[in-house]
Amino acid sequence: MTLNIGIVGTGWFSKVHADLLSGMEDVKLRAVCGSSKQKGEDMAGPYGAEGYGEITEMLDAHKLDAVYICVPPQSHGAIERALIRREIPFFVEKPLGSSTEIPASLLQDIQEHGLLTSVGYHFRYEENIARLKQLLSGDKVGMIVGQWMGSMPGVAWWRDQEQSGGQFTEQTTHIVDLLRYLGGEVTEVYGMFGNRIMHEQHEGVTVADVGTVSLKLDNGIVANISNTCVLPGEVGQVGLSFYNDKGLLDWNPDRLMEVRSGDSKEYVSSGNPYAAESEAFLHAVRTGDRSRILSDYEDGYKTLKVTCAAYESAKSGLPVKL
Repeated sequence: MTLNIGIVGTGWFSKVHADLLSGMEDVKLRAVCGSSKQKGEDMAGPYGAEGYGEITEMLDAHKLDAVYICVPPQSHGAIERALIRREIPFFVEKPLGSSTEIPASLLQDIQEHGLLTSVGYHFRYEENIARLKQLLSGDKVGMIVGQWMGSMPGVAWWRDQEQSGGQFTEQTTHIVDLLRYLGGEVTEVYGMFGNRIMHEQHEGVTVADVGTVSLKLDNGIVANISNTCVLPGEVGQVGLSFYNDKGLLDWNPDRLMEVRSGDSKEYVSSGNPYAAESEAFLHAVRTGDRSRILSDYEDGYKTLKVTCAAYESAKSGLPVKL
């Protein structure tokens, strides 16, 4: 049976998903919805799909089996509601919003309908993350340290705190999500953010460009995650390190290092986690078997709560208990 798929959003990431979908067997991209009909049509054309400027118009015109939502953080709400009403399964890119308010009410509706969802935390689907989870299973972790150190994306909405939710919510969310997935649930957050460089170099920058967040996990692990967007484009550092009495496990998107006393191993990243997350979602759409989905809406919401609590803490100057 061929699955008929729609995509909402016409940015670079929508194309990443569209390219993957168009290469899959028994999957057909039927429709693309943009912020204008023109944008929808421009993206849909090369895939032999139809373009729309309104979600309801797209859903009225096609019987879709699932929809991919790839829109900026501030654009969530009405799109998901239209899909929940029609009980159409959806895959949504992270983060679920720029604050927790709208996602909290969407989660309630999703749970009431028992709707199938998946969230684009693609790192969870990396072979090295599965390997890391395995390696950690026998370890009593002492401390975890993570970072997302990079440059500032060139889109205007990203630089606006109201629209993007800031770097920790929009980008570093991947590291926070892996912390939860590999380390355990977060119970307390203490954040500090600052504006050092970017507001002097660019117009309309209201996001912090440096920040560090200390986190306490329910199992007693202490963690710290730092981020910055002040680096030049070709310089960056993204990763997560686990420390204990056996040694050090250090992950980044390119490789996993296992450093034990007197011995170290390196595992180079392989496979395509974007393809793996889509295959898991579409398998669930086809069969009803959700076991391969590693992050659903409820799980993605827990990560959002942590990142939003970090800003709340930074504003008040006090730790926030979750």
